[in-house]
Amino acid sequence: MYGIGKLTIDDFEVGYIEKGSFDFGGKEPESVDVEAEQVPDAPVLTLAQKNGTIEPGFNLIQLNYENMQQALGGTLVKDGEKVTGWEAPSELIDRSGRCVIDLVSGQRITIPNGKVLANLTGKLTLTEVAKISVKLKIQKPADGGAPYTVTDIPENAG
Repeated sequence: MYGIGKLTIDDFEVGYIEKGSFDFGGKEPESVDVEAEQVPDAPVLTLAQKNGTIEPGFNLIQLNYENMQQALGGTLVKDGEKVTGWEAPSELIDRSGRCVIDLVSGQRITIPNGKVLANLTGKLTLTEVAKISVKLKIQKPADGGAPYTVTDIPENAG
């Protein structure tokens, strides 16, 4: 699996993702070893405690006002129908939804219930850009199904 082709959150296609910034993150599986006095060189049993997890993270670098609102919440500023700005949220943002990552290699990663955690970051210089650092926390789906899936992208998907 390789290459981010398209990433959507609640059917909204997020903008450009900074090259090299996407990382699966997460935690390794957890277990406890049971040791016996009679067997000093290795555990006699390993008890699984938790499965490994992913916690995808990436930097969004296409900071138009609509992308800022989708990632950070807040309000779009409009002059008639034209969007002319963005206002940061004044209340706690608690946003979860379906996240779909289409890969250049032909696979699709679907996260039915991902919590979006994001903050404005980066540098304002002539060699770097401002960005939104995004983490997707994987939560148990409401239907109790798999926390994420990896499948082939359907032939007719765009």
